[in-house]
Amino acid sequence: MKINFSVLILTYNEEINIERCLQPLSELDDIIVVDSFSTDKTIPLLNSYSNVRVFQRKFDDFASQRNFGLKNFGLKHPWVLHLDADEVVDKDFLEECSRLAELDEKSGYLVPSKLIFLNKWIKHASGFPVYQMRFMKIGEVEFVQVGHGQREGNSKRGIGYMNTPYLHYNFSKGLADWFEKHNRYSTQEAQQEQKNEKDSLRHIFSSNKILRRRALKKISHRIPFRPFFKFCYLYFFKMGFLDGKAGFYYCQLMWLYESMIVVKKKENF
Repeated sequence: MKINFSVLILTYNEEINIERCLQPLSELDDIIVVDSFSTDKTIPLLNSYSNVRVFQRKFDDFASQRNFGLKNFGLKHPWVLHLDADEVVDKDFLEECSRLAELDEKSGYLVPSKLIFLNKWIKHASGFPVYQMRFMKIGEVEFVQVGHGQREGNSKRGIGYMNTPYLHYNFSKGLADWFEKHNRYSTQEAQQEQKNEKDSLRHIFSSNKILRRRALKKISHRIPFRPFFKFCYLYFFKMGFLDGKAGFYYCQLMWLYESMIVVKKKENF
């Protein structure tokens, strides 16, 4: 495989995840890790890899952390793959990145992921494929913080789509960690939704599936009994029941997460 892109990984107390993330990247010559001052064994583990450079920065939000990594650490290649420590790629994924970097036709690419929960791919209830900006050319597109996550900003040559997904072990640290994170995320989402209450829904009939999905999400925020309908949408309409027990439990967690957002909006965050 031709090495023509760098990798930027965000970490914080990732000793349970980081080696699984790094193992498929052994042939790459430039991996940057932006660590948020981990207190476990993450840093010693990272320092054992010769192709990894580690920098530390206090975490404020995902977009700022990724943008900071893009601008400040002298990445060796013009194209960059962004990962979190609980995400894993394979050979096919890396080969597609290499091919797209060689073609150099777009400013960046939205990438699908497979959500893994209870050792099972939650294909239906997760809404697969869901895309995030993860592969980009330096200087042509940046991240913008939205709610608890990040999206792509304006691009110079447009945004494309990758075909090969990566694996996302979102629950790898256990439910206690998931609840702690989503308590924070629900606060950020509630704040973002209140800012967006008057946003136009003009993209609901857009041919762009990303814009259409985001417009539909805005509509769902206004539906009465939203957590209940969220469960029904994922479990029945998206056929989450085909994901077995793992799918049922996942839909319940999404119900709870939606409930947290709704309640926090009523608390006027």
